[in-house]
Amino acid sequence: MANELKVLEGMDVVALARKHSDQAKVGGQIIPWQTSLSFDPSVDSDSTVTKDGNVATRSSASTDLEVEFLNNTAAIADVMYDSLFDGELLDFWILYRKRKNSAGKYYAWYMQVTVQEDSSDNDPDDHSTRDVTFSVNGTPKRGWTTLDEETQEQVDYVFLGVGKVTSLDSTGGGVKWDSDKDPGTSETTTTTTTTTTSHV
Repeated sequence: MANELKVLEGMDVVALARKHSDQAKVGGQIIPWQTSLSFDPSVDSDSTVTKDGNVATRSSASTDLEVEFLNNTAAIADVMYDSLFDGELLDFWILYRKRKNSAGKYYAWYMQVTVQEDSSDNDPDDHSTRDVTFSVNGTPKRGWTTLDEETQEQVDYVFLGVGKVTSLDSTGGGVKWDSDKDPGTSETTTTTTTTTTSHV
């Protein structure tokens, strides 16, 4: 049903980023092993008391953005340091994996950011983690985005069969389950056994 109301799960909201200067070279890259993503747009408001009542005023919107992830060797993880130390501007997306439009595009927020703080915890009995806070330029924009094939596989990996994955068979002989067609259509083979009774 096209207008079915769905609950959006935090597990299905992912962050992607890239250097703004690389936009002609590479697509957005998923930040691997995210454990938390906080997106908090807000507007400060105030009011002035007049003889005719209160008059409300609003400031421009500001956005708090923070990502926590397991520290790793991905190129995009190193780009965070470039942004922090060198002021490198980043393109940043928050993408909802389970929200698509009729054209198959993903719902997403886009913004341009720089890293404000990059905190790393390195306890001896646990994974190294990073907590990155961003400064958001201007106002985030909402829209719908396509993904290249490689990123699509990371965001919404396809079903693979048990066969070999080759250039001629990219799914290893697998076929994605179709909930509209597949239930109750599994093929079964019925073997009929004929018993011959001998009368003496």
